[in-house]
Amino acid sequence: MLALLAGALQAASLAWPVATPAFLQGIGLAKGQPLWWGQSLALAVLLHLVLASPSPRRAAWCGWLFATAWLTGTFAWLFTSMHTYGGLAAPLAALAVLALAALLALYYAGALWCFKALSLVNKAQVAIIFIAFWVLAEMARGMLLTGFGWGAVGYAHLDGPLAPALPWLGLYGVSALAALLAVLFALMLQARSWAAVLQPALALAAVLLLVQVLPAAKGTFTGTLSVTLLQGNIPQNEKFDQTSGVPNALRWYGEQLNASQASLIITPETALALLPEQLPPGYWQALQQRFATGQQAALVGMPLGNYDTGYTNSVVGLKPGQTEPWRYDKHHLVPFGEFIPPLARWFTNLMNIPLGDFNRGGLAQPTFDWQGQRLATSICYENLFSEELAAQFTDEAKAPTMLVNLSNLGWFGEHLAMDQHLQIARLRALEFDRPFLLATNTGRTAVVDHLGRVTNALPNHVAQALQAKVQGREGVTPYAWWVARWGQWPVVLLAFLVVISVLVFGGRTRRQYFKTHTGH
Repeated sequence: MLALLAGALQAASLAWPVATPAFLQGIGLAKGQPLWWGQSLALAVLLHLVLASPSPRRAAWCGWLFATAWLTGTFAWLFTSMHTYGGLAAPLAALAVLALAALLALYYAGALWCFKALSLVNKAQVAIIFIAFWVLAEMARGMLLTGFGWGAVGYAHLDGPLAPALPWLGLYGVSALAALLAVLFALMLQARSWAAVLQPALALAAVLLLVQVLPAAKGTFTGTLSVTLLQGNIPQNEKFDQTSGVPNALRWYGEQLNASQASLIITPETALALLPEQLPPGYWQALQQRFATGQQAALVGMPLGNYDTGYTNSVVGLKPGQTEPWRYDKHHLVPFGEFIPPLARWFTNLMNIPLGDFNRGGLAQPTFDWQGQRLATSICYENLFSEELAAQFTDEAKAPTMLVNLSNLGWFGEHLAMDQHLQIARLRALEFDRPFLLATNTGRTAVVDHLGRVTNALPNHVAQALQAKVQGREGVTPYAWWVARWGQWPVVLLAFLVVISVLVFGGRTRRQYFKTHTGH
C-alpha cells in the first residue's frame, strides 16, 4: 500500500491534479504545476521500501507496484481517448491503460531487482548503483520499442533547484540527480539519530549548491518575430465529421489565416483534416495565393499524400518567394494512432477512431526559415524525444532559433495531458535555450521563452487566436552539443560502467564483509 501511495504521489508531482487554496500554492501545490519535493519524497519512500526488502523479489514487487501506480496516474487520460472518442467499452479502456502502465513498470521492477541483488554494505556504492539502474529504467521506457517517456521524473524538477542542470545534462541527467536526492532523503528517513541525519543532509545541501553555480547558457538573441497561434477548439467527436467539424474548421481557420496581421501564423496539428485535393474548390489555391506575396507566412497542419505512395501527418509552410510549399512530415509516429504494431490490428479494430499506417518523415528535416529565424517543427508527442530534436543542432550555423509544436490534445478531454504537454515544452526550452511555441486545437496553446517560462497562453477549450512577439535565440547549450553528436549514449554507457564496476569490484567487498561478520 505504501508503494502504491508513493507512486500516486510521484504521478501528482509531475502536474498537480487538483486546485488548492492560495496558502498551499506557496509550497508548490498549484494545479497543473510540477512539485519537485513531492517527487523526491515519493522516490525516497520507494528506496526506503527497497532497502528494507528481504530479497530482490520483494524489491522488484515494490518497484512494480510503485511504477504501475505512478504511470497509471500519469497517463490515465488515455482512457478518454479510447472510451469517449474511440468507443471502447469502459472496462476494456480502463484495463488497457492499466495494462500499458503495468507493462512499462516492468522496466523498474527489473532495475530494482538488479539493484537489490547488487547492493553492497557501503552506502556510497548503494547510492551510485541505485542511480545507475534508475536511469537505465527511465531511458529504456523512453527509448525502447518506439519509446514512451511521458512522465519521466525529470519533468517534476522544472521549477526546482535542479533546473539549472538541464542545459548541461538534459532530462535523463536531471533524472539521475533526482535519484541522488531520493537516496539522500531515504538515508535521512532511515537515520535513528540527529547525528546520522547530518551527513546526508550536508551532502544534499552540497548537491543543490553545486547545481546552482553551474554557468547559464550563453546564447544570444536573433531578433523578434510576431506570431499568431490559432486554437480552433473543434470538438474531438466532430473533428473528422464531414457535416460539422470539418466545415467549421475550414471556415474558422480560413478566416483567421486571412485576418491575422502577424509575421507568422501557426495552426494546430491537422487543423485542415483533409488532403489538399479534398478541400473545397479553390480553397487551397486561395490560401497559397494569400501568402505568395507580402510579409507574412503560415505553418498549417494537415495530412499529405495519396493512396499509392502513402500518407503523412504533416505541416505545410507557406511564404512569399517559394516555388513549392515547405513541408515537415512527422518522424516519430504514435503506436496504435499512426501506425499499427504487428499483431495489434485486433485491438485497434475495437475502436471507432480513424487509424492507419502513416509514412515516417526523416529525422533531421530542414527548418522553416522566415524573417531571420529558423523554426524547427514537431508534431504531437514528438517533443518528448529531445535526442531527436537535437539532430537539428549538429551545425550551429543552421541550428533552429525557435522550436514549434503543433498538437491536437482534444483526444484527452479535461485531463492533465494538456498541463503535462506544456511541462514537456518548458523542459525542452531549458535544454536547448530556445523559445517554444505550442499551437493546439483545444489547449494549451502557449508561448514559452528560452528560460522555460510561459509568457503568453490561451484558456483551454476556447476558439481564439494568441498574439505574441517571440525572441529567437542562437548558440548551442552543452547538452545540445553532446546529444546532437552522440545521442543519449554517454548517459547509457556511464550507467553501464557503474554497474560493471560494481560487478567487478563489488564481489570482493561483499566477500570481505561476510568474512568479517560471520567468520566464514
